[in-house]
Amino acid sequence: MPTTSPYAHLRQYVVSRTITIDDPAVQVERGDPIELVRRVKAEDTGLDIYLGGGGKLASSLLPEIDELIVKSYPVVAGGGIPMFNGGFQPTLFTVTHREVFSNGSQVTWLTRS
Repeated sequence: MPTTSPYAHLRQYVVSRTITIDDPAVQVERGDPIELVRRVKAEDTGLDIYLGGGGKLASSLLPEIDELIVKSYPVVAGGGIPMFNGGFQPTLFTVTHREVFSNGSQVTWLTRS
């Protein structure tokens, strides 16, 4: 059986107009993803929202993204999913913290400028 809830410790939403998930721990959101994010932010729980997935969704949510946490590795692998896949929208972020690991991997925190 495929895993439908990889983040069981988090409240989970899947944004899709086509898929169905038979798991009560996962809510499929068929509406506007920006409205979903605004609703969750309005709850003001003090917790962060984690976005995992493709660049198309990230691109549509760019107006609501306050912080980026980018992991990078010292390898070029070729094709893949773009981080943001949409129209050209220059959006400034400021590096607020960076950790570099002995294998050359890095984690960088950026906050919307």
